[in-house]
Amino acid sequence: MGIGGNIGNKHDNFHKVYTFIENELGVVTKSSSVYETSPWGFQAKENFWNQVLVIETEFSAFELLQKINIIENRFGRKRDSLQYKSREIDIDILYFDELLIETETLTIPHLLMHKRLFVLVPLAETAPDLVHPVLKLTSVEMLKKCEDRSTIKKVEL
Repeated sequence: MGIGGNIGNKHDNFHKVYTFIENELGVVTKSSSVYETSPWGFQAKENFWNQVLVIETEFSAFELLQKINIIENRFGRKRDSLQYKSREIDIDILYFDELLIETETLTIPHLLMHKRLFVLVPLAETAPDLVHPVLKLTSVEMLKKCEDRSTIKKVEL
């Protein structure tokens, strides 16, 4: 899963969301470094922090999404617009085992991950050989082909 946010105390927000994930979603088995990136798809004053976590969960993909929405709501997330905007925390399911899901509320694998450096850099760090089930490319191969030229740098915590 990918986590990100650009407003509020990012260090505290990441610590809190990590605790919520561990307590309510599943066991974090691997985590990438945290990366600072410029906003993607919109303009904002604050840069984002982004990270990829690998978790083991007992929930289905749809149950996981419901629980993610509850956690995001604790951070004030409102899904009242189709436009991107600044937020304290955003949690995305990137993959779920080898499932392919496409509904109005959930698409797995994540529809735009292969176009976003802020996903691909930490994903290649945590799961370099993971193969995208549709594109048939590894995380590293997707990163090499990515046309996103955003600035991305590792955050020293």
